[in-house]
Amino acid sequence: MSKIVDSRNLRLRGIGLAIAGPLLWGFSGIAAQALFTSYQVAPQWLVCVRMIGAGILLLLFGFVTRPKVMRTLWQQPRAIGALVIFSFSGMLPAQLTYFMAIKYSNAATATILQFLSPVLIIIYLALRHWRMPRKVDIFSLVLALVGTSLLVTHGQLDRLSISHVGFFWGLLTALSTAVYTIFPRQLLREFGAIAVVGWAMLLGGCGLLPFLHGTPTPVLNFQSILLLVFVLVFGTLFAYLFVLQSLRFIAPTMTSLLGAFEPLTATILAVLIFQIRFGWPELLGTLLILGTTGLQALATSKSSM
Repeated sequence: MSKIVDSRNLRLRGIGLAIAGPLLWGFSGIAAQALFTSYQVAPQWLVCVRMIGAGILLLLFGFVTRPKVMRTLWQQPRAIGALVIFSFSGMLPAQLTYFMAIKYSNAATATILQFLSPVLIIIYLALRHWRMPRKVDIFSLVLALVGTSLLVTHGQLDRLSISHVGFFWGLLTALSTAVYTIFPRQLLREFGAIAVVGWAMLLGGCGLLPFLHGTPTPVLNFQSILLLVFVLVFGTLFAYLFVLQSLRFIAPTMTSLLGAFEPLTATILAVLIFQIRFGWPELLGTLLILGTTGLQALATSKSSM
């Protein structure tokens, strides 16, 4: 009986961690939007600071918990090359496009459009293996297209309800997130997520530094510094660690499904704090887009049984 109770407690712990991570990501998007709108912080500057700061924090955690793995990565030339490519073709674009999408639309829309990445992965895999997508994949594509149309048009299909620039960056967020998801799988298997994500963030952030020339350094007060610290520590370090820790107790498919708390959190907060208009068309569109992630997670779970 005690084993059953312990197993249930571990599962509940995993679910709690898998929810806490996306919740923090959702709050982080709102904090970033506040920095952009109220304190005139440039997205490029925030991305650079976030990646370098969070990268250092993740690496410090990694060196305390798994020092050998953190060093081993830099002893293999092939792994170094893959890490550098991932840093600048996956990690940096995923971070930059997401915050640019928040800047030119809002945190809710940017986060929801980010969840189109599974659809792009479906298309990529179908083209790469030159085979027709499964029925569930085709259904996911249809849901995503309808959901996106409702989300960005407010149900009036003849015009966009968000700026063209915001929609553009939102689509780039989905694309870069798809690359971020596909590319580092071998690295993650060999060296773990903390080492790969930590080094990639630090490299990507340092690589962005030369391009900040001419970008104004914001004048921060106490409130904006608190928001910045939240984005760095809670919205990045703890969010990643919570999600990674959840995988010790629950299946990746469950963690993926619970990731829906990120856009839901961002949406609720955007409506409450920034009075973003979010009616029934946007709500339905959001549910359809999130439904594609759920379908893919469930299909993956069944295929692995």
